[in-house]
Amino acid sequence: MTQTGAWPTEIRVSADKKRLVIAFDNGERHELEAEYLRVLSPSAEVQGHSAAQKQTVPGKRNVGIMKVEPVGNYAVRITFDDMHDTGIYSWDYFRKLGTRHEELWQQYLDELEEKGLSREPARMH
Repeated sequence: MTQTGAWPTEIRVSADKKRLVIAFDNGERHELEAEYLRVLSPSAEVQGHSAAQKQTVPGKRNVGIMKVEPVGNYAVRITFDDMHDTGIYSWDYFRKLGTRHEELWQQYLDELEEKGLSREPARMH
């Protein structure tokens, strides 16, 4: 079980590969965008090993989900079409992303702006 006791009853990737729906046995249901999941990946590559090392990941507006694989009975690994696949998303982390979506997304947008970065993918010249 998770620390909170909520257990997933559904994990589904949308047909367009741009959203992941996760529902829990406590009635919670979250529809999370691929871009949101990618830029807030729990991987060390994104989160770093301390708050000072946390990375702001730009250019992921069009990212999609290629694959979702179980990790034990506590999490899933998401493979994105930019080949990022090192984040292990626990059930509790999904619930945090779902319940705090507006706040966490705004923090991300603010970080992009502060650093002069964009959600748009870099253009090849």
